[in-house]
Parts: sequence; C-alpha cells; structure tokens
Amino acid sequence: MPDKSPDLNAAYALETPEDNRQLYADWAQSYEADFANQMDYQMPRLVAAIYDEVAKGVGPVLDVGAGTGLLADHLARGSVVDALDISPQMLEVAADKGIYRKTLEADLTQSLPLGDGIYGGVVSSGTFTHGHVGPDALDELLRVAQSGARFVLGVNAEHFAARGFADKFAALAGQITGYEQRMIHIYGKGADADHRDDLACVVLFRKT
Repeated sequence: MPDKSPDLNAAYALETPEDNRQLYADWAQSYEADFANQMDYQMPRLVAAIYDEVAKGVGPVLDVGAGTGLLADHLARGSVVDALDISPQMLEVAADKGIYRKTLEADLTQSLPLGDGIYGGVVSSGTFTHGHVGPDALDELLRVAQSGARFVLGVNAEHFAARGFADKFAALAGQITGYEQRMIHIYGKGADADHRDDLACVVLFRKT
C-alpha cells in the first residue's frame, strides 16, 4: 500500500499499464471523495452533456476508461452503457451504481476483447491524459464502433499536443467525418490553484 492516498500528480506520473492498475487499485474506494469532489472535477459531466447534445439516445455506448462511472452518472436516463477500464477495483465501484449494462476489464494499449461494429457511441473522460493512453488506442475504438457511431472524447490539452493527437486524427481522415474540437476546463472553481486552469480538448466525430 502507498504511504499516502494517490493523487493527480501520481496519476500523471504513470508510465505503464501495470502502474495504472496498481494506482487505481489503491484509489478506487476513495477516488470520488479524495479527487473528484475535492478537485471539482467537471469534465465527466461536460463530456456527457456534449454527447447528449449531439447523440442523445444513440447507443449502445462504450464508456472508455469509465473509472467509477462519473461520466455515465450524467448521461441521459435510459442510455445503454458499457464500462471499459483497466482497473477491476474501479469497475467494481462503477458496477455497484447500477448504471452500466456490463463492465469490461481491458487494456486500451492492446487489442480489445470485443467484436467489430458493436457500439453506436463512444465516450471518454480522463483516459486520454498524462500517464495514460495515447492516440494509437483510437484504432481499436473505431474497430468496435458501428458505421456512423458518434465519438465524444475528452483529451487533456497538453497531452493532445505532446502525444501527436492532431497527426493521428489527420491520418484517420478517411475513417472519420464531422471532426470538431471544443475546449473545456477540466476542473471547476473549487479546484486547487495548480490545476484550476487545466484544459481539455473534447473531440467529436463520427465513424464513416
């Protein structure tokens, strides 16, 4: 066990999938109280609102890096949503909320144990960020999405620039349409000063 509760800096410092598993195993039970509430973490709510704006009722939806279910908490009632995350402990917390059809433990840096063309929507908040997943994961997410599926993905703005997301989306031009970016604040006014102005690029597109 760690000497103190995990925090945002620890999450940003992760380097491997195993690092992720260990940190979130230690953090799962206190994640919402110790991080989401204290940091006024608003990105999951904002990503959910954008999805409902552009694709309300379209599903089933895959919540990528679902964690404890903060994004799905805010999707329109009646949405059929599956949770995917690398941490079984986080998924256990999410499953207890009763908002997911099913949960799936999987590593986004590997092939996903899912068939082709399953999902009508793909959402994500907090997965595409420092210490986590880069743009190559988009290939598998497109594979498991239906033709016409709507994507709404929140990507930490610094991570977007550092990891080459712009080049990746350019390379996917033949596979996606309706590409759009919206900038949001990841945290609200209640966040600490070090991260209060952190931004995310919410990327919207459809699979062709």
